[in-house]
Amino acid sequence: MQLGPSELILNADHSIYHLNLLPEDIASTIITVGDPDRVGEVSKYFDNISVKKGKREFLTHTGQLKGKKITVISTGIGTDNIDIVLNELDALANIDFTTRKIIKNRIRFKIIRIGTSGALLPEIPLDSFLLSKYAIGFDGLLHFYKSDQIQELEISNALSKHLGPGVTKVVPYAVKCDGELALKMRSNRIRTGLTATNPGFYGPQGRKLRLGLRADDHISKMADFSFEGLKLTNLEMETSGIYGLAKLLGHQAVSLNCILANRATGEFSKNPQKAIDHLIQYTLEKLTT
Repeated sequence: MQLGPSELILNADHSIYHLNLLPEDIASTIITVGDPDRVGEVSKYFDNISVKKGKREFLTHTGQLKGKKITVISTGIGTDNIDIVLNELDALANIDFTTRKIIKNRIRFKIIRIGTSGALLPEIPLDSFLLSKYAIGFDGLLHFYKSDQIQELEISNALSKHLGPGVTKVVPYAVKCDGELALKMRSNRIRTGLTATNPGFYGPQGRKLRLGLRADDHISKMADFSFEGLKLTNLEMETSGIYGLAKLLGHQAVSLNCILANRATGEFSKNPQKAIDHLIQYTLEKLTT
């Protein structure tokens, strides 16, 4: 089947529409970060950088580190942007832009998110690292795709029952990380948890400035949830989309979170840049050893 111009949108130079990239611009190992400024904070550790391209909030650097080719790309904030980034990265590797047809011998990415997050539990210290074993999405993205086969329905159903109708009318979905990639990224420096992905930073994460919330006990009820001994540990805004789309497209994905805030204690990191840099170095070391 040939993909039409309104489905596969290309720029004049045949680069993919939003990311402004050509197939040869990316590696099969991809680090995603939310903030475009963080791309350079990752690539400064590369031995060399061969590609620097950007458009809108999507900045990409590709280079070599210890003989390994790595791409780092900024996604911006939220699973709406993840929908763009994951689909367009996959298109770069698995669609022939000349014939507009899907390639039979597909390329499988290793996708590692380096992100920031807020902890729900008081025992999770600031500046610590957390690997999302499961992500629970409150954003609705995966409901637009045929995705029941990759969802962890027992978890999402249990959480919906736990929260009840008073907290949110959103139907959550749960997806597991890639076990093989998670094993590579683990060590005694990183804990494992159940991550909630939210469609906003304020109300959806229980923050209240001038607007009232549908349920003031939203955060406390989230913190009380556990599934088979695994607690709901942290909140952020991208992981469920990454896990869901990566799994549907046949890629491996894992999300690493630097805990900058603790919602239970009300604390925030005193040196967030230093903490994030430590996670960047940790991730690069794991990828190249």
